[in-house]
Order: sequence, then structure tokens, then C-alpha cells
Amino acid sequence: MRVELPEPSTEERAHSERLAALIRAEIARAGGVLDFARYMELALYAPGLGYYSAGTTKFGAAGDFVTAPELGFVFARCLARALLPELRDGGEIVELGPGSGALAAELLLELERLGALPARYRLLERSADLRARQRETLHRRCAHLLDRIAWLDAPPVAPWRGALVANEVIDALPVRAFAWRDEGLFARAVGVDDGGNFIWREVEAEPDLQAAFARVIQPSALSPQPYLSEICPLLDPWLAEVTRSLELGSAWFVDYGYAHGEYYAAARHTGTLRCHYRHRAHDDPLILPGLQDITAWVDFDALARAGEAAGLSVAAHTTQAQFLIANGLDEVFAQGYAEAADEAARYALAQQVKRLTLPGEMGEKFRVMVLRR
Repeated sequence: MRVELPEPSTEERAHSERLAALIRAEIARAGGVLDFARYMELALYAPGLGYYSAGTTKFGAAGDFVTAPELGFVFARCLARALLPELRDGGEIVELGPGSGALAAELLLELERLGALPARYRLLERSADLRARQRETLHRRCAHLLDRIAWLDAPPVAPWRGALVANEVIDALPVRAFAWRDEGLFARAVGVDDGGNFIWREVEAEPDLQAAFARVIQPSALSPQPYLSEICPLLDPWLAEVTRSLELGSAWFVDYGYAHGEYYAAARHTGTLRCHYRHRAHDDPLILPGLQDITAWVDFDALARAGEAAGLSVAAHTTQAQFLIANGLDEVFAQGYAEAADEAARYALAQQVKRLTLPGEMGEKFRVMVLRR
């Protein structure tokens, strides 16, 4: 997938080079090749330099991509209706990866309108920069509700009840990249060429990758060869950690992805890695480290298995369009249409709904899975 990308500024180039130097040093210490999962972790989360750790605008029109909550209020208002049963008797909400804070603000305002405010709304966010942005959003949008809001550095330890919400979070978990060839399984890793550029390398798959591959994939189903794709070994331990203290309630995951059979279909023999830079999507994660988002589509069957291993059951799995329709989309649209200030606002609302629900947009590419305990 070749895409013409905007030229970074001199300052952005310098920032990216600082992160690239850090990654090159780690590659040298590793003997010349670094597993892609570690490269992805550094590119996204290296302190002060990684994409999610540095102070660039990531969400919305001024950033690199737009999430459903950034489009407007429709997604959050429908989600609020879906969460109502979990908020009875003092239920709480814990949001993972809260982005700009747009989802939290709109959820709280809609739940207030519905008379169902959570006892607490906690945001798990490790990035100081993103926390500052979230605070600004929440202070501007719902300052009167700040006494219910708190930030977490790690998943809650004490038992709690309510709803865990994760919108476009799992796609940013570092993944192992692999190649299945006639000769067998290989790990895709990152090296450095003579010009200092990052390049793909393949090395023999070590036992951990072999075991992860054997657990979830039938090699005979992978064609054509070479078949390139990804596995997310972090999914099981991550899910167990973030849901461990949820003693009663549900965990809501919204992301782009496929069922297992679709994920490893012939049509995706080059993998699902996607990068986002200034609203251009492409598939080269080895350029612009620290300046672009790197994601992998979610295997929702793997998510279901991880949930079951963590003691949860699958309560729902549907497309985003079906989810929104089932949770008051008509009512939300009618209310928003009646409240719109002018024809331009009504047109924008209609476009928002189209973006969220049409098959060629987010309607079928995004899925919603609910795990319950």
C-alpha cells in the first residue's frame, strides 16, 4: 500500500531521529535484530519519545486519525444507553486509553441526562501529556462533574462493580509479526541497513513464538505463501490484568478487527499492520518512529478466548452499526436533529451517523465485544 505522506517538520524529524537512535542502540545490543513486538513497543511507548508518550496531537482533525467519539456525540450517547444496567446500585466506569477525553465527557453528560451517573468515572492513562489533554477536555465540557472523575496509573486493585470501557485500545498492543514459508515459521524482526534505516529481517522462530503460533493457527489454512501476519501474545495477560478486580459487571471492547477465520484468510496474507500519520493510512511501521501510530487489527475470537481464560463470558459480539442501532441510534439522531442549531449542524450529524454505520466506513470494520463477570 503506497501512500504519499506529508513531510514532517524539522522539529518532528529531530524528534523521530532521537527515538530512532534509541531503537538502533537496542538493536545493536540485541545482536543486529530486534523482534517487531519490541520495536512496536518502543515506537509507541518509549518514555518521552514514543508516539503515545510524546506531546503531539494524535486525535481529531488536527491529529493523525479520528476515533468514533471524536466524530461527535452519537457513539457516546448510544454507549451510555447500553451501560445503564451496569450503573445501578453505585456502579462505576473505568475507561482504558481515554484519548482526548471526548468519550468520557460525552458519556458523563449523557448519563447525567439519563439520571444514571456512575459513582465514579476513572481513566487509566499513563501518559502525562494525554492526562493534561483529558483534564482540559473534561474541565471545558463537564466541570460540574469533576468530583466523580479520577485518573489511574494502573488497573484498580480493590474490587469494583460496573463497566470497563476500551475504545480502540487493543489494536495498539504490541504484536509478534511472523512469516509462514515452505521452510516453516519465522519471526519478523527489525534491523538497520547501511544508511541507518530500519528494515525487515526474518529469524528462526524461537519456542515462545512457535508455541503461540501452534495454539491459535492451523498452518494448513495459511495461503498463499509466504504468509505474513501477526499474533498478540500480550492479549491474555493484559486482559487478565485489566479485568482482575472487576468482581461484577462487564468489559466493553470496541475496535477494528475480524473473526479468527477472516483474520488469517488468504485476502490478508500480507498481515493487518496499519499506520496512521496525518489522516493517511499505510502499512509501513518502520518509518517515522514516534510520529505515526502503529496498530494491528484485532482477532475477536482470540479476545473471546482471553476473556474466558480470565473468568469472563462473551455476552455480545456484533458490528458497530448493529450495536448503535440496538442502543438507541434512532432516538439519539432524532434528539440531535431537533437540537441542531442550523442546516449545517443537521448535515454534520447525518454525516456522523453515516461514518459510524456504513459498511464501507466504520459500521462493519469496527466490532463490539462485551465480556461479562
